[in-house]
Amino acid sequence: MVDVVSIAEKFSLFQEHWQPRIIGELNGQHVKLARLKGEFVWHQHEEEDELFLVIKGQLKMKLENRELILNEGEMCIIPRGVLHLPVADEEVQVLLFEPKATVNTGTEEGDRTVQARWI
Repeated sequence: MVDVVSIAEKFSLFQEHWQPRIIGELNGQHVKLARLKGEFVWHQHEEEDELFLVIKGQLKMKLENRELILNEGEMCIIPRGVLHLPVADEEVQVLLFEPKATVNTGTEEGDRTVQARWI
């Protein structure tokens, strides 16, 4: 079924940080929304690339040898196998595009590991 999805409306349905929500699926990929605040965990995804698109706020993406700053309307793709650490000094709203099997903490399982759910 073809529908229009309001990203703002979907963000209004949840407030939790680091708890991705699925808003779409195509070609074995999930489109997710997440609210981020604070520092996540250093991690990598051995089999999956990840796309981060900042909808609102500013996201700092720490890599092993440098740091990226993503502002509203900017995105980056973290290739599989690249160690990274998302940091949000203030709340950030991001859209994520990644394979369905992607675990949010990659190979680092712990307190922040969650299964994304549909909204």
